[in-house]
This record gives sequence, C-alpha cells and structure tokens, in this order.
Amino acid sequence: MEVTLDWKSGMAFKGVADSGFQQNMDADESAGGSNSAGRPMEFIALGLAGCTGMDVISILRKKQQDVKNFQVQVHAETANEHPKVFTSAVLEYHVAGNDISEAAVVRAIELSSEKYCPAQSMLTKAFPMRFIYKIFDESGKTLLTEGEYLSKKTG
Repeated sequence: MEVTLDWKSGMAFKGVADSGFQQNMDADESAGGSNSAGRPMEFIALGLAGCTGMDVISILRKKQQDVKNFQVQVHAETANEHPKVFTSAVLEYHVAGNDISEAAVVRAIELSSEKYCPAQSMLTKAFPMRFIYKIFDESGKTLLTEGEYLSKKTG
C-alpha cells in the first residue's frame, strides 16, 4: 500500500492512497488546527470498524440472512498521556432484520476476528478488544438478543 499525505495549511492535510480517494485530516483549534476534517486516530478506529463491518455483512449475506440494517460501533479508550494510544476497545455490532440467526452473527464476527480482518488482527496485538452483538427486529427498535463473542486472540 502506498499513501501520500500533503500539508495544506495549519494542521490540515490531504491524503490519498492506492484507491485514489482523497481524505482530509485536521486537528481541533487547541492543537493548532481549524477543525475542518477528521483526526488521524478517528481514521484508525473507522478503518477497524470498516474492515470488520465489511467482513461481517458479507458473511451474513452469504449465509442468506435478511439484514435490513447493520452498524458497527467502536468504543475506544485512550491513554491519558502522550502518546494517547488506544488502550482498549469494545466493538459493538448491531444487526436488524427478519429472523436473524444468532449463530450466524456469532460465526460472522468470529471469522472476521480470527481470519479475515487485517486491521483487527494487527490492532489486537496492541490493545485488547471485546466483541458485543445485538440483534434487533426488522424495525431496529426491539432488541431480540445480545451477547459477546470471546475471541481466541483476546478472550
């Protein structure tokens, strides 16, 4: 992978990687930025969520699950002192649909965690992660079941 990051002004940068899509980054005012774009650590958390989210939804679709809505939340704790690295994270998967199989959701999270997601595989070496899932009805309003996948890597 090749990434190029160009400084624009203040603390604002524009980055581009192999895909060709540009991403803007900035800092908040207290760090000399203008608060015009996302922060680098946010991009790391978004990359983690995107990596596992793409795995899980792909696996659920292959398992013919009738998913109507899907969301991954990353709740990351950071160190109080510099460098303010992630110290732990909880990944929360919300799946809404018709007759969603809990076993299918757990297996999809397992495959992402143990086999497919390079971001998760890399980051679990740096800090512990927990994997929570919640399954909702089609409307997404009624919680049907919830649980936790215990990873072989971090559980």
